[in-house]
Amino acid sequence: MIDFALTKEQLLQQELFRKFAETEIKPLSRDMDEAEEYSMELVQKMQKAGFFGIPYSRDYGGAGADVLTYTLCMEEVSKVDASTGITISVHTSLCCACINEFGSEEQKQKYLRPLVSGEKIGCYSLTEPNAGTDASGVQTEATKDGDYYILNGSKVFTTNSGFADTFVVFALTDKTLGPKGMSAFIVERGTEGLSVGRNIPRCGIRAASNCEVAIQNVRVHKSQMLGREGQGYKIAMTALGGGRIGIGAQAVGIAQGAINETMKYVKERKQFGKRISQFQNTQFKLAEMQTKVDAARLMVWRAARAKDLHQNYAPLAAMCKLYASEVANDVTRECVQLFGGYGYSREYPVERAFRDAKITEIYEGTSEAMKMIISGAMKVK
Repeated sequence: MIDFALTKEQLLQQELFRKFAETEIKPLSRDMDEAEEYSMELVQKMQKAGFFGIPYSRDYGGAGADVLTYTLCMEEVSKVDASTGITISVHTSLCCACINEFGSEEQKQKYLRPLVSGEKIGCYSLTEPNAGTDASGVQTEATKDGDYYILNGSKVFTTNSGFADTFVVFALTDKTLGPKGMSAFIVERGTEGLSVGRNIPRCGIRAASNCEVAIQNVRVHKSQMLGREGQGYKIAMTALGGGRIGIGAQAVGIAQGAINETMKYVKERKQFGKRISQFQNTQFKLAEMQTKVDAARLMVWRAARAKDLHQNYAPLAAMCKLYASEVANDVTRECVQLFGGYGYSREYPVERAFRDAKITEIYEGTSEAMKMIISGAMKVK
């Protein structure tokens, strides 16, 4: 029998995430979006609360929970602030995952432990001006120099880079091999030659730190390479495969948060002598939206469960991200419509949810890329 019920422990964690989101994140969300700057005080509170090490072993200072519990966190925080969702996601699903899955024991003790225990924040430096969905287009180079590598290049849209302590950087150790010549390196903030530039102005997730990163003659020891030379592309794609589950959960959270706000509004707002909620059009719209969100949530849970069971989760992760991100965009657009003119005002959170939803169809693999993964798994060709 398939059981869709959460365990008692998962329900308790979900309630903890929800309360934290409502009391600590929501009051700051609008101001952070307007200022286009994330609150470091909030980051510190989340670190103390263990939000950055949920699916990692207690052996390294993590919470020892499963991936499904992590998706519950992603949904709850994203209901009130998608910028918080992506801050947690990039640290957890990308930076930490690379080190956890491909790092040596020494690297895990040195770099993973402080990341999952809440001492440090991580980021993931893959995207470049000419290498987005096509990660094989990376141009950053790593030249061997004895026991060291010299890194040169530039990265963009590097989430968390404005305040991250640990960078996972992808660079070509052999340009002639294309993606097979890519390697991954752990670079610490403060390393000479590593500089973080401006926070790139964006339509949504405006509070998140999303900067340009310049890499000029950055010297790293060979012990800072993740996995083997030439294994970088595999490391990058593996992390993104798991990360899509978190983005699916973020999309579900954005959509559910918009519905929750709309429910409150339509029960109060009156037009033509009636509360908007009394019109059948409103009722049917909300019913359709909630059905889509619930379906998306179950797809996220299915992918998370598959990852927890060490099954082939990549196609399921692509499916949940593809569908949940489409749902988030459809739902937030309809919520703005139900709010009418006020929905287009920044005074109400559905406007921000509408802006935030779009990026879920783009980052960590566009919807078009998700369709390629899904059809590939189907062996359509």
